[in-house]
Amino acid sequence: MNRISQFNRRLFLGATSGIAGTALTSLLAKENARAESFSSPDGKPHFRPKAKSVIWLFMRGGVSHMESFDPKPALNQYAGQTISETPFSEVQTSDKLKRVRVVVVNDANGQQRNKLYPLQVGFKKYGQSGIDVSDWFPHIGSKVDDLSIIRSMWTTDDNHGAQVQFHSGRHMLDPRVPTIGAWVNYGLGTLNENLPQFICMGPRFFDKRDGHYLGPAYDSVQLKVDPKEPLSYAKPQGKLDAESQRAEFELINQLNRISGNQFPDDQTLAARIKSYELAYRMQTAVPEIIRFDTETESTHKLYGLDQPETRAFGEQLLAARRFVEKGVRFIQIMHGDGAAGAWDQHSGLKKKHAELAMQVDRPIAGLLTDLKRRGMLDETMVVFATEFGRTPGSQGSDGRDHHPYGFSVWMAGGGIRGGVAHGSTDEIGFHAADHPHYVTDVHATIMHQLGLHPQRLHYPGQQRLERDYGSVITEIVA
Repeated sequence: MNRISQFNRRLFLGATSGIAGTALTSLLAKENARAESFSSPDGKPHFRPKAKSVIWLFMRGGVSHMESFDPKPALNQYAGQTISETPFSEVQTSDKLKRVRVVVVNDANGQQRNKLYPLQVGFKKYGQSGIDVSDWFPHIGSKVDDLSIIRSMWTTDDNHGAQVQFHSGRHMLDPRVPTIGAWVNYGLGTLNENLPQFICMGPRFFDKRDGHYLGPAYDSVQLKVDPKEPLSYAKPQGKLDAESQRAEFELINQLNRISGNQFPDDQTLAARIKSYELAYRMQTAVPEIIRFDTETESTHKLYGLDQPETRAFGEQLLAARRFVEKGVRFIQIMHGDGAAGAWDQHSGLKKKHAELAMQVDRPIAGLLTDLKRRGMLDETMVVFATEFGRTPGSQGSDGRDHHPYGFSVWMAGGGIRGGVAHGSTDEIGFHAADHPHYVTDVHATIMHQLGLHPQRLHYPGQQRLERDYGSVITEIVA
């Protein structure tokens, strides 16, 4: 076989299935990336892990921390007053034991525009830990003894590019770098040769890539919960029945054996062959996982599949549990459609946040319940995150603006302590005051539980900043 015929054969391999444009190219890059990496990831953790997989739930748009997991009664007491009229014009931050002035926004006449806005929902203490959770999240509240709520998050982007920053640690205007899911995919080997190791479901805007300088091998594989077409890009370009496709692959395998004997040192071709075989297996394995007819009626109800408000998100979470059972490492589920994200309530916060909370509250609690009863929560980390919080002051008459200075996320499972409320914002929820954590501290904690040391993950020619690595939040680790 001469070089020209070998080149034509590669074109044939790349053209016979629609998945070639994504999975094959990505998986080919994976082989090259591993060969060149300074850190030479071998698919093994750096130390004994406590978790195997991550289910990452991201609420796009900015969930109000004050109306979810960080109640601030002072907002009711001083509602309608400007910050300067309250005792909170300055707040004390515990990290450096100093007082800082709260940032305020003035209108054209020099008057403070944002007056303190009262809480739009009540709170209740849940569980043996007695942690306060919003009345909008009663089902999650019932699981609070399994959660570590981090009430002292901060970031630097005050617009929705903060979604990029929360996933990567870098500001959207900086050069793009790999996301947390990509680093996990890069550092750890596969648990199932038939499935992608990094899956994304739900709406995604801004940056739709993950691998960046690691290469497309480490991008997430975008799926939808539709057994007939979970991989919209993976259909054969022509009309092929299963028998014809099997015949096609048998022919390719014959060519593979001939080429392998004649060109044993062609690693690129070998990687392409391996990738093509995985892509074929994915076409069969993925639809089987997202068929829920084998699940009991009680499981369907647990995830909210019996209600129109919760069905869509519940199906994604049930799929996530099934993917974890089959060995997928990182499953990223994005909630909240629209460019900014549905949780972006500059007006009508009470009505819209209540509606959105209803969509996710029961399915998330169902996921935690299901994982725990199956003995999977011990090795599966569940993360509830959002790009920033909302302002303690009002925007317009009934909304809150973007707020990067202090907000909340929570984590559960995979060796994370339960019944913990760690860190705090000040009395009005403005600044992360006690134990502040930049977004990559969440990343570092996830990696630590998976047995990875962030500083040991490098890539040729790329320099990571100290902030990129983050610090493990030791207070929430069991």
